[in-house]
Amino acid sequence: MKHLLSIESLSAAELHRILDLADEMKATRGRHTAHPLRHQCWALIFSKASTRTRVSFEVGVRELGGDVMFLSAAEIQLGRGEPIKDTARVMGRMLHGAIIRTFAQQDVVDFAHYSGIPTINALTDDEHPCQIVADLQTMREKLGSLEGKTVTFVGDGACNVPVSLAWAAARLGFDLRIAAPAAYRPSAALLARLGPRVSVTSDLAAAACGADVLYTDVWVSMGKEDEAEFRIAQLGGYQIDAGLVARAKPGALVMHCLPAYRGKEITDETFEQHAATIFEQAENRLHAQKAILSLLATPTA
Repeated sequence: MKHLLSIESLSAAELHRILDLADEMKATRGRHTAHPLRHQCWALIFSKASTRTRVSFEVGVRELGGDVMFLSAAEIQLGRGEPIKDTARVMGRMLHGAIIRTFAQQDVVDFAHYSGIPTINALTDDEHPCQIVADLQTMREKLGSLEGKTVTFVGDGACNVPVSLAWAAARLGFDLRIAAPAAYRPSAALLARLGPRVSVTSDLAAAACGADVLYTDVWVSMGKEDEAEFRIAQLGGYQIDAGLVARAKPGALVMHCLPAYRGKEITDETFEQHAATIFEQAENRLHAQKAILSLLATPTA
């Protein structure tokens, strides 16, 4: 594994390797005997706002012995129209790795190709692989295993989180039900590639029935703010509340990748009742990303 660009690009074996190392990173935090990023400098190149992703990566790089610099795309030449391949070829000569949070998936792919250094997708419009690795770690911790479990995603089923989650389901043997209006589902072509582990429905109650996990995300993703009023109207019925939780399996997990807009995709009461899981999920971003960084680190003298 030279880069982490998508869940789609990972095999089941690679996912298990990352998850096992993430568990080790969590168990040994503060007592690491290896510092694989020592004498390395990694860049965070962000075109989108961030709280959890930026903090967890900055802390993670430092805890693994490296230095990190934050570069807002608006403040470097990318913001003035420099091609991503030119930025990549410069940074590849100076940095040891790059963590990119941007809009177009192709920008991350091109950066990895032209820079020649380990590149991590910290979120694009197409996929959010680091979030999903942390989610999988949380599910394994709470449920014991992933195989044979049922995860129900509620809301905008075409955004980056459920798409990455769908690839994880296809790789790791759990079922993903996406409850969403017809216009907010993965394309038929993508569903065909994902296989039988992923299903879609507009019947929210049926999707939640017997589920091991209920998962939601914001209705208005970054870059979609101009559609906010329309999206809220379209997705208004797709909310996780006490009634929906009651339809899931007893003790089912409720998960949210944050930030949460209480009263929209999840009620305040339900959020608070499941806050322990949700914030464990957020913490696991640190451990999961340290695992990814460790596996991508290029040895230095």
